[in-house]
Amino acid sequence: MITLRDVTLRRGVKVLLDSASVTLNPAEKVGLVGRNGAGKSTLFALLNGTLHEDAGDFFVPPQWRMAQVAQDMPETEQGATDFVIEGDVTLLAAQREVAEAEAGDDGDRMAHAYMALHDAGAHDAPARAQALILGLGFKTSELDNPVSSFSGGWRMRLQLARALMCPSDLLLLDEPTNHLDLDALVWLEAWLKRYAGTLLVISHDREFLDAVTGVTLHIDAGKLVRYGGNYSKFEDMRAEQMALQQSAFARQQDKIAHLQKFIDRFKAKASKAKQAQSRVKALERMEKIAPMLADADFSFEFKEPANLPNPMLAMHEASFGYPAPEDAPEGTPPTTIVRNVSRSVLAGQRIGILGANGQGKSTLVKTVARALAPLGGDVTEGKGLNIGYFAQQELDVLRPGDTPLEHMIRLAKEATAAGLNHGQGTREQDLRSFLGMFNFSGDMVKQAVGSMSGGEKARLVLCMIVWQRPNLLLLDEPTNHLDLATREALSVALNEFEGTVMLVSHDRALLRAVCDEFWMVSRGGVAPFDGDLDDYQRYLLDEAKRQREAAKQAASAPQKIATKPVTTVAGSQKTLKKELEAVERSMAELTAEQGRIEDRLTHPLNAADMASLGKRLKAIQAEQATLEGRWLELGEALEAT
Repeated sequence: MITLRDVTLRRGVKVLLDSASVTLNPAEKVGLVGRNGAGKSTLFALLNGTLHEDAGDFFVPPQWRMAQVAQDMPETEQGATDFVIEGDVTLLAAQREVAEAEAGDDGDRMAHAYMALHDAGAHDAPARAQALILGLGFKTSELDNPVSSFSGGWRMRLQLARALMCPSDLLLLDEPTNHLDLDALVWLEAWLKRYAGTLLVISHDREFLDAVTGVTLHIDAGKLVRYGGNYSKFEDMRAEQMALQQSAFARQQDKIAHLQKFIDRFKAKASKAKQAQSRVKALERMEKIAPMLADADFSFEFKEPANLPNPMLAMHEASFGYPAPEDAPEGTPPTTIVRNVSRSVLAGQRIGILGANGQGKSTLVKTVARALAPLGGDVTEGKGLNIGYFAQQELDVLRPGDTPLEHMIRLAKEATAAGLNHGQGTREQDLRSFLGMFNFSGDMVKQAVGSMSGGEKARLVLCMIVWQRPNLLLLDEPTNHLDLATREALSVALNEFEGTVMLVSHDRALLRAVCDEFWMVSRGGVAPFDGDLDDYQRYLLDEAKRQREAAKQAASAPQKIATKPVTTVAGSQKTLKKELEAVERSMAELTAEQGRIEDRLTHPLNAADMASLGKRLKAIQAEQATLEGRWLELGEALEAT
């Protein structure tokens, strides 16, 4: 087990853990929570040996194997499958041992090395790696693409796959869902539920924590407090504790009353639709934990829109996608992702946009946001449409070299030039005060955005959106870098927003709390999804199963290998059948021989015999692979005659 006893841990002059104690048992799945800066990542650094305790006693069983996601962005031409296989450090060590034993012609060492290689799962390592890669959302055609050919987010998915590939007794995951779509997230949850070791995970996705963890470890005021149960159980217990603290509870009453007002208001508005019922349940949860929400040190609200055109916009046989690259040959057609969309967006709608990875969710949002032009059809905007757009990549709307204050000054100038009065002050002091509402104060207003954390950039984008008083909010993964408290603040603000919301998110708690209906982007089209998020999760699991089966069929399809060519139509069917029977006999003989060798290797042998048998086992595996390929080719040829 892992034990911390009166551990003190500092980062610089700041004390993050102050005489903290906790015990974590083998095979427990633990969610590590706490405010940003509380010390969650620092505790991980203690667990992985990067940092050492300043005082107290800390213990992790020395025989435990540990795995975690490397935070560096890999730059390599290595293929995706080979890159992930290298995450299996046990297999790599066995391969090195075989190579060294063969180089030294040490029979005894070779025998043990071959057995270790077999035990490490060398025979199915590519299949295991590819299952991880496909589960995290890659296409079958991308399995051998160079790592460097993928974007940053996809490379981090490969780093995650590499960590999962590593055999481990302790798995540390720090925000593993940040780069995942909902389909990959559902797959990861299922994988982690089967994980047999001890898991510690930092995440700001409450439903992910609820699905995966059974223990919650809270870092608060330098202490570690252990709660039995997932994040929702922790939230309930924590809220009860806070409610009992009468002095704190009294100070929270105004905020609680405000929360209660909007909860009652929107519960009354919700229809009986299945999707709306999910929202009612989410609001009931907020009602129960109102003291905890009120204690958050950050909250905001969207101003009432100046007008509400209805419809907000109308799409008629519209096609969305990307124009041909500028350096493409003349006449290269654009890439169409979604086509023939005929839908209207009405005032007050709250639409969650669903769809598996790569189906076109972000493409749809970017086109509505005017970041992309439609490739065909019409998109007609209502008079006075004012869009607030949160891009999945914050730097699509931010300038790294500019400060928050410079962003706000530019925004105010553009609004004045366009004749748009957002009802906000435009003087520098007014803009500073507005930034202060989003926790940008003092020197932070003059800090370059490029040096800020992901959470700070996300808060700045929210600040700019709120200032513009939009009537249509387009939010593409807005919670990727937000902590749990800020996610709750966003959920409250969106529920109070009077305009229209279109939301793409893998944060199911946010989708449940905000959306009354869902659109599905799938197979090149957009259609209503008649169900709630539980139905959608079942759909994703079924779709993932279908894709795995398709990948298996593709993998077992005939492949060209370096053997003698098959005579197809010209050759007689009798000759093909005769050779096929011979191949099958050889395969059966090799399988029987392999079984006999593996049985002999379990009994005491001298070094020379062990080395000889190890070499023969390796040769058998190579012969089997060649014969299997030949067998598939012959079968295909017989079908063609």
